[in-house]
Amino acid sequence: MGKSRKPKNQTLQLISHWLVYALFRCIECLLWLLPVEMVWYLGRILGTIGFYASPKYRNLAKHNLRIAFGREKKEHWIHHTAKAHFQSLISNVLCGFKLPMMSQAEVEKRVTVEGIHHTHEAMAAGKPILYLVCHLSCWEILTQVPSLFVFGRQPATVYQPLRNPFLNALLIRRRRKLGYTLFDRQDGFTGPMKHMKEGGCLGVLVDQHAGDHGVWAPFFDRLASTTPIAAMMAHRARGVLMPLAIYDDGPGRWRMVCSAPVVSPEAKQTVEGLTTEMNRRVEEMVRRQPENWFWVHNRWKLPKPRFLLHDYKRGIAFPAGYDPARLQPFELLVRSPNWLGDACMAFPAVRAMKAGRPDLKLTVFGPEKLRELWESQPEVDRYIGKDNKEGLFSVARRIKKTGVRFDAAILLTNSTRSTLEFWLAGIPRLVGYKGSLRSRLLTQIIKEPKKVEGPPMHHTLRYLHVARSCGAQTDGWDAVLPVNTLPAGGPLRIGICAGAEYGQAKRWPMDRFAAVMKQVSVGHPQIEWAFFGAPGEAAMGEQLSQMVGPQVPHVNLVGKTKLSGLIEQLRTCTLLVTNDTGTMHLAAALGVPTVSIFGSTEPVLTGPLGPQHTVIRHHVPCSPCFKRECPFGHYDCMTLVTPEQVAAAVEKRLAQTA
Repeated sequence: MGKSRKPKNQTLQLISHWLVYALFRCIECLLWLLPVEMVWYLGRILGTIGFYASPKYRNLAKHNLRIAFGREKKEHWIHHTAKAHFQSLISNVLCGFKLPMMSQAEVEKRVTVEGIHHTHEAMAAGKPILYLVCHLSCWEILTQVPSLFVFGRQPATVYQPLRNPFLNALLIRRRRKLGYTLFDRQDGFTGPMKHMKEGGCLGVLVDQHAGDHGVWAPFFDRLASTTPIAAMMAHRARGVLMPLAIYDDGPGRWRMVCSAPVVSPEAKQTVEGLTTEMNRRVEEMVRRQPENWFWVHNRWKLPKPRFLLHDYKRGIAFPAGYDPARLQPFELLVRSPNWLGDACMAFPAVRAMKAGRPDLKLTVFGPEKLRELWESQPEVDRYIGKDNKEGLFSVARRIKKTGVRFDAAILLTNSTRSTLEFWLAGIPRLVGYKGSLRSRLLTQIIKEPKKVEGPPMHHTLRYLHVARSCGAQTDGWDAVLPVNTLPAGGPLRIGICAGAEYGQAKRWPMDRFAAVMKQVSVGHPQIEWAFFGAPGEAAMGEQLSQMVGPQVPHVNLVGKTKLSGLIEQLRTCTLLVTNDTGTMHLAAALGVPTVSIFGSTEPVLTGPLGPQHTVIRHHVPCSPCFKRECPFGHYDCMTLVTPEQVAAAVEKRLAQTA
């Protein structure tokens, strides 16, 4: 069965190709009966219909026009230009079908030539010429009138074969009949290079998205993957890059415009410099008659999966003297984890994302309670907070009301709800781990990290894996861990975080914390202790204050600081002694050394990372259980950690910071 199905499918496909070819030839016959002007007007009528009947391509054209002209033109102009583009596009496509059935002399009468002296000058200097061709107006004109721009030299073009073999064969026959040498793009560029070095003229389309093999260069101040092939060939053949454009010049008439050769302002010409300058010149060509360019092509296509551009072979290039601040922003929305500790563990990943491309503007979305945390990070450009009781549609409206057209969103949460919120907001690229039921909503699923022998992956590394999968550079992230710097000779201050919002199973008994403070203060009477905790733990702070008494200098800040205040206070600490809490992760993120006591949770997964942190735990057979309350009621994993152990760890840390 499997062997017979394949030939059958191939036969059906061949029949389908032939039917399309037959339809095309029938359309050509109908157009042959009509004057060019009538074909042109018919195309405009069909283009108007197509504009209203094709919402997908209409929206794409408007989206691209906003990228190119949104800073300088109003929405009315964009709508009008998109409509004019559909009219021009269909008119010129139909005229392109009509032209091969006309004599070359008839076609030449309908073309006005401008700036051709640039070609004559290059030929007089004996330079090979590589014409930069764009999808402007009726670009088929260039294949019909080579006599207007090659002047006795052998014309050639690099082409992408059509999938339809019948149409492809027809195209090749017609090009060769007009004297063109054709080079299949799939055969490489040895043939075109030889043709250039022998003094021929070569045409290459240069205004399309170049995929993973392009140079990321500004085009209308928006980074776009741009083919370096034209610049590379001209550079190696010591030829000139000559822009050649076609514009509408009335019903059934066109204007061919040859511009000055592309020259980079660099002292020594490079492929990258020529490519970026080529983009600038193409932009000038488009601006001359905006409605004529191919706006229904996704020129600024978002690469998948690596839209953070660090890993691309050819990288990013700017024209000489270009100010990257001019770039239109690549808007990235990152969904923060909901818990303070998890958010802090995501900091390295967010830093890597921000460094992933120079045009990136990073917005973080998360609970309102984390606003001050994220706004304290220099990599974050804006924060969108949500209330716990806010509904799905309300969140989506909140995102839309920012007025920002987000290009992509990365979810550092695993819930279906958070994904649905972003999906309802209309963000085109949603990235994250597969999660529970949200795989149908994600447009880019991050594969789980490969399992290796040894301990499980830390949460920080899981977040970094997401950033790396999107193209960010994550190597060496741990070499730039923050270090808290205190002024020399300042007061010695140690923080205490005796609470834990998660539950009793993560709390070391308070009398043990009091014992540690008393023991350490004997040898260091100058120490001031500072108590930190959540508003709901205020009573706990008062109790701990009574336990140590006035003989141990301390300040009770439990429940008395906002998040920004907590950050400010932690920066004044030499050390933090803490349970496994969000405050522990915040201190680690600020570069404050910690002595952390773990019980029901696993430090391999969520412990502070870096040599400046000490983790103390007493492993029992049932740990880690990750429960809020001990099912056995005696909390051996916590109570078997002694004050002497913790005090010794504190003394060791103090000796290292002395």
